[in-house]
Amino acid sequence: MPTAENKALMQRIFARLAEGDGSLFVAHLHETATMTVTGQSSWSQTFRGKEAILRDLYGHVRRVTTGTSRTIPSRFLADEDWVVVEARGQMTAADGTPYVNDYCLMYRLEDGMIVEAKEYQDSALCERVLGPYPASQ
Repeated sequence: MPTAENKALMQRIFARLAEGDGSLFVAHLHETATMTVTGQSSWSQTFRGKEAILRDLYGHVRRVTTGTSRTIPSRFLADEDWVVVEARGQMTAADGTPYVNDYCLMYRLEDGMIVEAKEYQDSALCERVLGPYPASQ
């Protein structure tokens, strides 16, 4: 897909994520996609495959939050097969603590599918509010 189409697709996906609807993201996540949470925290690792991303990363996030989340984009940049999204996530931890984190999210697309993602975030905030990512995962 051309760069402009990749950017438009990610804008449509994030319009839905801003409303709390992740279904379009899931529909465009390739079965062999990888998602890397960058940094040096317990959350920092690469999740390999759609199933692992949804179960191990996002599934764990749902377990430690109230399950309701919104990711509100503020900027989209695109270059070749990469789309970069600056966004703010809004969730509530299971104990009622607000969890508002700023993200830089990078997505590589092939044929309208997300095949690679990288997440840059405030990892200290993540561990403080959501707790460390379990070593057993």
